[in-house]
Amino acid sequence: MRGFLRRVLSCCLSVILIPSAWAISTGQQAQPLDPCSVQFPKTVPQIELQQIAAGFARPVYVTHAGDGSGRLFVVEQAGIIKIIRNGRTLATPFLDIRDRVEMGARLGDERGLLSVAFHPKYKENGRFFVNYTGRREGVLKSIIAEYRVSANPDIADRTERVILEVEQPFPNHNGGLNKFGPDGCLYIGLGDGGAAGDPLNAGQSLDTLLGKILRIDIEKAPYAIPQDNPFVGQANAKSEIWAYGLRNPWRFSFDRCTGRLFAGDVGQDRLEEIDLIEKGKNYGWRIMEGSQCYDPPTMCNTQGLELPIAEYDHSLGCSVTGGYVYRGTQHPSLVGHYLFGDYCSGRIWSLVPEPSGKWTMRQLIDSPYSISSFGEDEQGELYVTHYGGAIYRIIAR
Repeated sequence: MRGFLRRVLSCCLSVILIPSAWAISTGQQAQPLDPCSVQFPKTVPQIELQQIAAGFARPVYVTHAGDGSGRLFVVEQAGIIKIIRNGRTLATPFLDIRDRVEMGARLGDERGLLSVAFHPKYKENGRFFVNYTGRREGVLKSIIAEYRVSANPDIADRTERVILEVEQPFPNHNGGLNKFGPDGCLYIGLGDGGAAGDPLNAGQSLDTLLGKILRIDIEKAPYAIPQDNPFVGQANAKSEIWAYGLRNPWRFSFDRCTGRLFAGDVGQDRLEEIDLIEKGKNYGWRIMEGSQCYDPPTMCNTQGLELPIAEYDHSLGCSVTGGYVYRGTQHPSLVGHYLFGDYCSGRIWSLVPEPSGKWTMRQLIDSPYSISSFGEDEQGELYVTHYGGAIYRIIAR
């Protein structure tokens, strides 16, 4: 995403989180090194997963509030957000909206409460935004809604203000991530609407929000369209769209040093992919599945399409879970590595850029866990959510 941080952006907040410098021990004197200065990591780190909390029911996301409290917030798919504070899970949920959320009984069902994003000024205004599937007048929808914290900092007010509703034709591929970008805008990931093969051709259709990453300004009610969004003023195109041609961008993240947007896009039958998302770009679905033709199955026209920076086939997994570029302070060997995984196989890989412009992908661990998400704390340390009920910290050995 070259020039991302230099653009004049229309959202009203500019929140670029740059971690403080950390030090590597040389055996003589600690030498300070800014993790943002690492452009082309040379080391191949060894990692392990250290459990920090368990007892959750289908956790699908973990994040922080950016308020200096050190708390982690764990999203349970049924409609609950819980708090981990000082290594202990609080008994009372931060938010319980199970009465508003629809989730199927089958394990792995893609409906439910899928993420939470805290406002960049949450410490001052107490605002946060959830992404869940629910029914309105009998119609299944992805719902983006605002909530606020109550007088008790560990309990939210249940008063809901709906920001956006998007009708879902099928119960899968709902996407499900809200995340604030470095520009202060809210980015929203939505799948193609479900079923197999994108029967509605939503990924390639600019007149629907499905199969897209959206970008909106939530400082005006219910929201405003940033005027530098790529399709503003274009006929038969939704102005909320930031990027398109996606099948199910379940998890994406911003590199807190560079602002680059990485997304894991879940594949169909053959390939899982990682994309570097840029303004207005078309990522190929359903013309392409990863780097291969899908519809038509051969001799497809790739002109104007952005191919993935990494991919793997279904001998290694079946559902990619996008992760984060490590910018923490505790594990220098991880700095600059984009870590991501697979829900089905439990594998975690590292992806690093090379001076040539290509990306190198290496497997770091083959875990026994169902990796439903990665998460990041305020200091840039990384976590894994195991759908079976636990949260793990990623550490370098």
